[in-house]
Amino acid sequence: MRIIINKVTQRPPHAPISERAIEERLAGSGARFTSGRRQVVAALSGADGPRSAAELHEEMGGEVPVSSVYRSLAVLEQAGVVEPHHGARGLTRYEMAEWLAGHHHHLVCESCGGVEDIELPKQLEVELERLVGKVSGLSSFSASGHALEVDGRCERCR
Repeated sequence: MRIIINKVTQRPPHAPISERAIEERLAGSGARFTSGRRQVVAALSGADGPRSAAELHEEMGGEVPVSSVYRSLAVLEQAGVVEPHHGARGLTRYEMAEWLAGHHHHLVCESCGGVEDIELPKQLEVELERLVGKVSGLSSFSASGHALEVDGRCERCR
């Protein structure tokens, strides 16, 4: 199936992230909201798309050791604060969970590996939801959500 999106609205910057909600979510998992985890959350909250641990480390100016970034991401993922996205080349990138950042999709560059967040116009989101229902029905599958990743080449790599 080929999906063509004629007009995509750029996702607005992430809404303010509730540190209190994150702290409660982590506490429910038996973890603390340490300064290193706060820095990872702040970096992901300000990013325009998912980031790998190495990208986060670089963007944070090396203030947090890369090993701590990996550990923080693992704890944040376990608590449901961040979500992993596994790329075709085996690279895992992370972003804030949908309950914090809102529903959106991704444009993935096959050349540079960059990932851009996009929010579909309401009409396209409704159509996508309808298609998800149809696809799910082919196998008597009960879908609980969806995420669309469109592969191609970004503006820089075209």
